Amino acid sequence: MLGRLLISGRNDPSRLGSWWPRVRLGGALLVLALIASVSAPAAVGAESNSHLQVSGAGRTIIEGGTGGSSPLPVMTVLAFHGNAQGGHFECLALAPAAATGDGSGRFEVNAMYVTGTVTSVAITGHIAVIHGIATVTGLGAGQNLPYKATVQAGGPGTTVTLEISGLTFHEILLEGRINIGGS
Repeated sequence: MLGRLLISGRNDPSRLGSWWPRVRLGGALLVLALIASVSAPAAVGAESNSHLQVSGAGRTIIEGGTGGSSPLPVMTVLAFHGNAQGGHFECLALAPAAATGDGSGRFEVNAMYVTGTVTSVAITGHIAVIHGIATVTGLGAGQNLPYKATVQAGGPGTTVTLEISGLTFHEILLEGRINIGGS
């Protein structure tokens, strides 16, 4: 049986040599294209595709709270969206009314509020870097301040890093979701 198949040319090893290098080359090119599409950052701005976007909302806790030898916890309420047409960024940081005892678990003191526009977004895989201009009240107060927010896609446990007014806040998402990618 094997002899008849080889004689008929269906499994002729000499025929395998004519198309196999092309299949291997095509497969290698496909792999390279996939690697490039995953690792190359995509900028979202006037000159890029409008289908790329970043959005999120939720509640976070700032790593290390207020810092220092007696840190107080700081919770934030965060919401943002950005794409090629721009977007908006909101972050309200709340601290407890008291360090210990009554009021220490109520996050009612407005420690900082950041509200601004998104001017650009760069996306690399599951990470987006958002740049914009904001007005800040409370800690780091000022107007027309540049900010940078680096966000990771996901739900609770994912991270946000906000840099503004010479300050850096490392935050962990407790509730909510961050989405990065196509619309």
